[in-house]
Amino acid sequence: MKRLFRRCGHAPGALSPEDQAAVDAFRAMLAALRDPEPWTPGRCQDVAVRIGPFVERAHPRPGDDCGPDIIAVALQHPSGSYAPYGARYRRLGWLRCETDKILGAWNPAYEPLTHAAVALDLPDDVGMAPANYGVHVEAHRSDGTGYTLLRLGPYNQTWLAGHDANRLNTELAGKAATMVPGFTVTAKAAPFDVSDHESYSDPYETDAAVLLAAAIEEVGAA
Repeated sequence: MKRLFRRCGHAPGALSPEDQAAVDAFRAMLAALRDPEPWTPGRCQDVAVRIGPFVERAHPRPGDDCGPDIIAVALQHPSGSYAPYGARYRRLGWLRCETDKILGAWNPAYEPLTHAAVALDLPDDVGMAPANYGVHVEAHRSDGTGYTLLRLGPYNQTWLAGHDANRLNTELAGKAATMVPGFTVTAKAAPFDVSDHESYSDPYETDAAVLLAAAIEEVGAA
């Protein structure tokens, strides 16, 4: 914080309004660090996350903030979603955030601890891997009920997820209603659910069409 200790504590007279505001901000920051507001999974509330020695504001991806170990977040300028944080910030996108990095719910008192407070852009390595996207293969009944047959991901880029979803739908064309009796099977690109990452198959290790065939065969054998 700039000018926080400009004034000597033994100087005569009352603090100036500017100095008093700095002291109040420092006290609020210490209080927030000492007793942070707990983060509640599933409420899509902004959180304070540790990035090295800094604390940054992060916005959870709606529906992907249930944890318990990992959620998806986008780092933000402390002033909010629409405040620019430089080109580097704009390229980060959704990130996998381990919940033990979350200090608590975001509090404006943390702003002096951010990179922005000292005129720094976010570093190249923020210690979080991209959350990315996935492909969900859904089996639906005519009444709208159904289940997820297969989940693929994470994909490094959205177009790759869309490409595999289109390819699987081409594989399913003309037989989607008969591959799983009583269900119509379709594939669609979707956000990668980091909270449920163990339910996904890696499309980079095995071809997506092979994974789909194995999933359908498993259903038929059940």
